Amino acid sequence: MLAGCANVGTQHVNTAVAPTVANNAVNDGTAATHGPIVVLITIDGFPARALDDPRLPMPTLRMLETNGAHADGMKPINPTITWPNHTTLITGVNASEHHVMANGYITPSNGATLEVDPWVPKNELVHARTLYDAAVEQGMSTGQVDWVAISDAKNVRWAFAEVPDADGPIAKDLIDQGLVTHDELANFHKSSPAWTDEIWTDAAIDILTKHTPNLLLFHLLQTDTLQHKYGTLTPAAYAAYAYADTCLARLIDAARAAGLLNRITFIIASDHGFANYTHIIHPNVALVQMGLLHKKNGSYAGDVWFLPEGGETSLYINNPSLRPTLVPKLKKYFATVPGVAGAYTNEEAQAFGIASRQTTRQGPDLYVVAKPDYAFMGGTDEPLVEDITPARGSHGYLNSDPDMQALFIAYGAHIRPGTDLGPITNLSVAPTIAKLLGVSLPAAKQAPLLQMLQ
Repeated sequence: MLAGCANVGTQHVNTAVAPTVANNAVNDGTAATHGPIVVLITIDGFPARALDDPRLPMPTLRMLETNGAHADGMKPINPTITWPNHTTLITGVNASEHHVMANGYITPSNGATLEVDPWVPKNELVHARTLYDAAVEQGMSTGQVDWVAISDAKNVRWAFAEVPDADGPIAKDLIDQGLVTHDELANFHKSSPAWTDEIWTDAAIDILTKHTPNLLLFHLLQTDTLQHKYGTLTPAAYAAYAYADTCLARLIDAARAAGLLNRITFIIASDHGFANYTHIIHPNVALVQMGLLHKKNGSYAGDVWFLPEGGETSLYINNPSLRPTLVPKLKKYFATVPGVAGAYTNEEAQAFGIASRQTTRQGPDLYVVAKPDYAFMGGTDEPLVEDITPARGSHGYLNSDPDMQALFIAYGAHIRPGTDLGPITNLSVAPTIAKLLGVSLPAAKQAPLLQMLQ
């Protein structure tokens, strides 16, 4: 499953084999023998409120929290989904500026179906300056493991992608160490989420200890996958949290063994929280009932589609002549649908940080938000609203929702131990890392978290 991708039903996510990640950075990728090292680790979907449970089986995370700096919850941006928030963590700007609104590039239908392409090159998808761009400009080395919205990024020197290149240099390192086979890498996502997190951790250790980039981006995914299927704060979720902790411990132990620990600043964050739901809304069913989607060769087609993302769903209209009448009609209609908290035009949604339709085609025509215990999914032949049991988990709800608050912990070099930051926003993460690296992100919307630095 692609990073952070929930089951959205009839929308097509292009899951073809990813193009080979180019390792053509401006610098030569020489190991950083001096200077700062920042490792940004994301635990996908880890809810901040899980830290309130004294039985949380994450001793490594607890150690980092106790001996480093932590936030009492970190507010994500809207939409509270994986790719937009990962992009904010390394740019310091909202989706309204970086234009990442989904887990890939949204291509409005041309009379067929809506597509989300995760393999669009980074330069076409991300419209903001990133930390790795800024680092390479200063002659630094960069690396990434399972990061998102980063395909073909020229300023990432060492890469082990979400769908790894089985013939790439990091893959060859892992094969030579006997950690994985070429066939296993060629069929990477046919295994379990725990195994893919394990191999991604192996890759992060390899990049950090052999190539020692100044900036390493590392994304753990199993926590998101299992919470979608089994719900948040459930036994399955706690098992996923515990395994993520094991991955953290392995990376820190490897850094210590390599003599790097006193140079590294670790930033551990999540992209969003999680909430459980027992009711599903299928917004595209309404489009079928209104005659806006038509079955063709066994599947539905049309110029108007919703892209459901759990706590929110975005409407995309390919035919501009339909907008003046259809947007107000659907806004009024969804205001009456059970489980809908609000329906907002693009202009209204811009107040939440949503991308402008006038600026980018990634901006939705209508932005609809679910109430607690409801989630949007992509069915077309199901009831408009249905109940499910047992509960499942999702995100995408407005970032003001307490359940959407994310994790932030910083530990290591230049971090003041015992710092309680209170509540923060994830817009402050990128400028803080920029400060640690000594690079510039002039467009960042928040100041660095100077109170935790020493």
